[in-house]
Amino acid sequence: MDKLALQKLRDLPIEVVAERLGLRVSRHKSLCPFHEDHHASLSFSLRRNTCRCFACMNESLGTIDLVMRRLGKDFRDACRWLANENNILIEEHRPLESPRTAVTQKPSDTQRPLDPQKPSDPQRPFDASRYARFFERPWLSESACEFLYGERRLDVRVVRWCRLTSWQDRQGVNWLQIPYFDQEGHLIGIQNRNLDYRKASPSEGGREGTPRFRFPQGARCSIYNLPVIRMLKEGEPLYITEGCSDCWAMLSSGHKAIAIPSATLLKPSDVETLSGLSARLKTTFHMFPDRDLPGERLFLQLQQLLPNLEHHQLPPGCKDYSEYYLSMGKEAGHG
Repeated sequence: MDKLALQKLRDLPIEVVAERLGLRVSRHKSLCPFHEDHHASLSFSLRRNTCRCFACMNESLGTIDLVMRRLGKDFRDACRWLANENNILIEEHRPLESPRTAVTQKPSDTQRPLDPQKPSDPQRPFDASRYARFFERPWLSESACEFLYGERRLDVRVVRWCRLTSWQDRQGVNWLQIPYFDQEGHLIGIQNRNLDYRKASPSEGGREGTPRFRFPQGARCSIYNLPVIRMLKEGEPLYITEGCSDCWAMLSSGHKAIAIPSATLLKPSDVETLSGLSARLKTTFHMFPDRDLPGERLFLQLQQLLPNLEHHQLPPGCKDYSEYYLSMGKEAGHG
C-alpha cells in the first residue's frame, strides 16, 4: 500500500468516518460504542482529526484506528473498508475471469478482458490500451440491465453515452464496469462496481469478502464524465454530483453533469479546468448535496474551490439525487 493512499485514508474527516460506521455525531460528540454510554462521551477533535472517549480510552483514535476497533478488522482490512467507502485507490484490481454469456448479448473473443492471472508490476501506470476496446461495443448482462434500467430507471441514451459495460467473475459475481474519460474522450481510468453487493449494517461489521468497488492499477478516477464539458454552451449550467449513480440520474433528467466523489481527489489541474469554464463560458455550477453530513461537507469543500457553486436542497425523504430522480418518475406515473 503506497504512502500517498495511506495518508488520504488518515486525512478523511474523522466525524464523516464515524457517521459511516453508524455513529450519530452532534456538536463534535457521540455516544461511545465501546462501552454502555448515555452521555455522549466520545469527543472529536477536528484539528487533530481524532476521537477519544475519556471514560474508556487511554489514547485518541485516528480514522483507521476507529474502523479497526469499531468493525473488529485488522489494519489492512480497515484500510480496504475505508478505501471502498470513499473511492480511494489502494491496490490493483485483478478480475478473475472474462465475462460469461449473458441473456442480452455475448461479447466476441476480441472484446474479452486480457488474462487477469498474469502478474503485474505494482508501480506500473494505468494502461488504457489494454481496456479501451472493451468500451467500443459495451455489453450489458441481465444483472446490469436490471440495475440500470429496472432499479435506476436510467435513460438508455445516458447508458450509451457513458459506455457502461459488464462482466462476471469466476465466483459468479456480477460487475458493472464504469469508464472514466478525459475531455477528449481518452480512457484514463475504470471503476468496477459490484452489482451483487448488499451493504450490511455497521453493527454487523459490514459485508465481508468481495468489495463494493475495485479499480485497475494506476486508474485515475477524480472527475467523472469530463467529455460533457466540450458540449457546454455559453452560460449553460453544469451540475456536480457526488458519485456516478447520481450523475447518471442527473443526465437522465436532461441536465449536463459531472461527478466528484471527494474534493480531496481533485488535482490542481482539475480545479483549473472547472474554474476556467466559469471564466471562459460563464458556466454556473449547481449541486444537490446528499442529505447527510458528508454531502454537505463536500459541497462546502467544493464551494471553496468554485465560489459560484449554487446549493439546491433535496426534498424530504430523498437522501440523494438518485432517489429524487426516482421519486419524480413515480409522481409522473412512470413508477
